[in-house]
Amino acid sequence: MKTLILILSCGAAATLTTLAQPALTIYNQNFAVVRDSVPLDLKSGVNEVRFAGATAHLEPDSVILRDPAGKRALQILEQNYRNDPVSQELLLSLNEGKTIDFQNARMKDNTTVRELIPGKVIRSGYVPGGGAEQPIIEVSGKLQFSLPGQPLFPSLGDDTILKPTLNWLLRADKPGKLDAEVSYVTQGFTWEADYNLVAPDKGDTVDILGWITMNNQSGKTFENAKIKLMAGDVNKIQPQRNRNEIRMYAAKAMAADMEATVSEKSFDEFHLYTLARATTLRDRETKQVEFVRAESVKAPSVYVYDGAEAGYRFYGGRNNDPGYGTQSNKKVWVMREFVNAETNRLGIALPKGKLRFYRRGGDGQLEFTGENEIDHTPRNETIRVRTGNSFDLVGERKPTDFKTDRSDKWMDETFEIKLRNRKKESVEIRVVEHLYRWNNWNITAKSDEFRKNDAQTIEFRVQVKPDEEKTITYTVHYSW
Repeated sequence: MKTLILILSCGAAATLTTLAQPALTIYNQNFAVVRDSVPLDLKSGVNEVRFAGATAHLEPDSVILRDPAGKRALQILEQNYRNDPVSQELLLSLNEGKTIDFQNARMKDNTTVRELIPGKVIRSGYVPGGGAEQPIIEVSGKLQFSLPGQPLFPSLGDDTILKPTLNWLLRADKPGKLDAEVSYVTQGFTWEADYNLVAPDKGDTVDILGWITMNNQSGKTFENAKIKLMAGDVNKIQPQRNRNEIRMYAAKAMAADMEATVSEKSFDEFHLYTLARATTLRDRETKQVEFVRAESVKAPSVYVYDGAEAGYRFYGGRNNDPGYGTQSNKKVWVMREFVNAETNRLGIALPKGKLRFYRRGGDGQLEFTGENEIDHTPRNETIRVRTGNSFDLVGERKPTDFKTDRSDKWMDETFEIKLRNRKKESVEIRVVEHLYRWNNWNITAKSDEFRKNDAQTIEFRVQVKPDEEKTITYTVHYSW
């Protein structure tokens, strides 16, 4: 019986905030598509509207405003985006050239005396974008590079904002109220997948528990939001060059209907996961959600001995150095391998992330046995990751013969590989050999059968009994 549980489904100027349930589609590359509902009360013609519900990292040229019912035509004639929320430095900059009061406290006769010091703000020190300079304040006709006390500001003007704001000039074809939809691309969101794989004290099966970790650094809290997660590779290395490509994928995400049930599905060249229930994602918050659980997934250990440490490869030129490639690595790698298929109690698209392996001991406690990462993995693909080196398996590799005749254009090389098993049970060790000297080769002698993995790699699969030392030999003939 399949036990996979998918928990994710993969007029006068007015200030407006969101009304209905917001929606997020978060990409795993530090951006998201936001969809919010905006209540509008419009007159025919041109309207001034202020929307104070945007993120601090909105991409202004990605904004789309529409009537989701398709009954009204809305046209943005002009849009201004401001992201200068109130701070002490900003208010100082708004009062440059003006005299304000500074409150200072000092001790006099063991009593705290508070006094107001008038000072003219010559330079605020505020630099848009987060930088700062020393402020310059004129007090009693003298300049000083520090504040003479806590600044006391006059009341805020209408042009000062408390949060990121979009100001629109909207043209409406007819008057009336409606709940419009605003969509935009924003930076400041990330998500990633992590997988915990727990094996019993004996056996080759694992239980898989997958977590999604979402991080909101957008400057805005999303209350009771419908959240989707998009897994895939969108090229954002060069944002300026690839902006049109990014907008294309984002527009498709904006137009996608929200799923009412739990699901994971293909979407364009990506995979889309939808949280089963709405959730609140606060600004500067990291939230984790369990998204997949599968029991008794067959994931046997695979032992690999690469005696040359996988560092020697054929790079397009003949190598005649008899000492090259003779370094012996004694470590036998431990790999875990499982097939992402329904027949193995999985069979869904797995987003890239970290795999952590645990094994339950005889006392019932979990012990950590290694970790690695996987890339986005479609269903029916095999996952193989290295979790460490075996303590009880040892390998040795050395060349035993090397001959070459440059006039006849050939080269022979013989290797001896020894494998020792100090476990209490038999194991299969996969011995990987890299034929790095030339592209034309032939195995002329061998002690065991091998398989050809690619044009320059062969592999011996050898059974080694407890406390047995197994020796493999082979001779490769190169010609050119």
